[in-house]
Amino acid sequence: MARGKNQNQRSRSYDSDDHERGACEWCEYALVITLATVLLIGVSALTIFWVFYYRGGYAWADDTPDKQFNLHPTLMVAGFVTFCGFSVLLYRICRCFRRIYVKLLHAIFHALAFPCIVIGFLAVLDYHNKKGINNFYSLHSWIGFVAMGLFGLQYAVGFFSFLLLLICNKGTAGFRASLVPIHAAFGILTFVLGVAACLTGLTEKAIFALGADRYSGLVDEGIIINAIGVSMVAILGVVMYILSREKFRPAEARERLTRTSVDL
Repeated sequence: MARGKNQNQRSRSYDSDDHERGACEWCEYALVITLATVLLIGVSALTIFWVFYYRGGYAWADDTPDKQFNLHPTLMVAGFVTFCGFSVLLYRICRCFRRIYVKLLHAIFHALAFPCIVIGFLAVLDYHNKKGINNFYSLHSWIGFVAMGLFGLQYAVGFFSFLLLLICNKGTAGFRASLVPIHAAFGILTFVLGVAACLTGLTEKAIFALGADRYSGLVDEGIIINAIGVSMVAILGVVMYILSREKFRPAEARERLTRTSVDL
């Protein structure tokens, strides 16, 4: 009887540990997802504040090219960081949703990012032409060009895959499954390159607009620009942490990954 009693106590202890571990994991999940959401929205809000308060707002006219340029950082941050960041995290945020709905939301966020990136690119290209500035000469522009190319490729592949899902679900299941890890890997690469392009662009803008002497003197605008950059670095760190945590995956995805590992 004593042995049975000890075994029951040990069993209750294990159950308590599992419950406590589950509660801790849920708190961790809620904390990092909330932090990522606040940062993703906050970085765009801070960029808009910077442009309105220090750069004079927005316009698209021949007599105000500097205000036209302001569309470039705002839309690129919104497209590459905010919308792409949410798009990457959707498969961790919407764990209780049906997979088809998550795919649809993923496509919607990409659809929101697409015009931001295109208009932001056209705004700076037209600004350079009006000012007589050479195009695609800096590291920022090279990284941005690669990021835009990868984004366009990802968008096309994702749309094609989703279209196949709607047309013929069962017949294309194997093909679409083989695309998933490639699409996911290049999606993360696109997000990282987009953040890198935004960071290098902010540094260029700070030096060109403020000058090295004023920027090194930590003027208010320089501090705001640095805060935007630090926010993007924090976003990158939090997003990579969330993606690295296997327990944040939906249960279905974890089971599928386990079966794949066993098959290998």
